[in-house]
Amino acid sequence: MVRGKTQMRRIENATSRQVTFSKRRNGLLKKAFELSVLCDAEVGLIIFSPRGKLYEFASSSMQEIMERYRKHNEDVRGEIPPVEQNNMQNLKHETTTLMKKIELLETSKRKLLGEGLGSCSLEEIQQIERQLERSLNVIRARKMEVFREQIGRLKENVKDLSSENAMLLEKCGDLEQPKASSGEDQGEDLSLSVEGSEKSDVETELFIGLPECRTKRPLQN
Repeated sequence: MVRGKTQMRRIENATSRQVTFSKRRNGLLKKAFELSVLCDAEVGLIIFSPRGKLYEFASSSMQEIMERYRKHNEDVRGEIPPVEQNNMQNLKHETTTLMKKIELLETSKRKLLGEGLGSCSLEEIQQIERQLERSLNVIRARKMEVFREQIGRLKENVKDLSSENAMLLEKCGDLEQPKASSGEDQGEDLSLSVEGSEKSDVETELFIGLPECRTKRPLQN
C-alpha cells in the first residue's frame, strides 16, 4: 500500500516550533559531523534561528570552505558556452526593453485617465485630447451599430407576432362559422315542426250537418 506524502507546513504554535527547531538543528549538526568523518568530506553548515541566532559547523575552516564555494561558482560561470552567454545577454536586453515599454504604457494610460498631467506641455495635452476624441467617435459608432442590430431584432419579433396573431384570428373565424349555421338549421327545423303541427290539427277535425248546427267529430284513423 502506497502512503501519500504528508504536506509540510509551518508550525503555528511558537513553543512547539522552538522545540522542533532545537531537535532538528541538533540532528542536522550531528549528521554533518558524521558525514565529514565517515566520508572524509569537507562540510560547512550554517543555520540561522528564527530570532537570528547563528549555528554553524565546519569540518575544517568555515572561511576556507566559503572561499572554495565562491571559486567554484566563478569557474562554473566561466564554463558557460559563448552561445549561451549571448542568449543570456539578449534575454536581458529584451527584458529591459519590455520593462521600458510597459512603463511607457502605464504612463500613457494614467494620462488618458486624467492622471499625471501636471508635467505635460500644451502640445501633449492637445494630443491626448485628440486621441480621446477619436476613441469616443469609435465608441459612439459601435453604440449606434448595436442599437441598429437591436432594432432589427425587435422588428423581426414584431413581424413574427403579427403573423401568429393573424393565424389565431383565422382559426377563431373558422370555429365561429359552424356555430352560426347550426343555429339557422335549428330554426328551420322548429318552423317546420310548428307548421306540421298546425296542419295536423286541421286535418284531424271534421264538421257534420248544417253550418249553424254542425258539430266537430274527430276522424277515426
